[in-house]
Amino acid sequence: MKHRRTKHTHHPRASNEDEASSSATVRAAILEVVENQLRDGAPPETRQTFERLVAAGHSAQEAKRLIGVVVASEIFNLLKRGEPYEEARFVAALRRLPKLPYE
Repeated sequence: MKHRRTKHTHHPRASNEDEASSSATVRAAILEVVENQLRDGAPPETRQTFERLVAAGHSAQEAKRLIGVVVASEIFNLLKRGEPYEEARFVAALRRLPKLPYE
């Protein structure tokens, strides 16, 4: 029995939807890391940074998003650059917020 190959047509809309879904999943995972750090108090600088940002006028949601950028930056360093996790680098980036790690 022969297998027939079917041509797959490229649907830009489908790939855009998949990309949006993947981005939403990644954002949710990063926010979960932030929530866990805040809940567990580890590292304590995450809670300190959150409180500092909120006291400076950022909404709780925006403060978590900013902390999430630092988490994402650290994940990028791990995956793309092959650099080991370095808590000192992570904490230093938290302390610089709202200035972002790549600025």
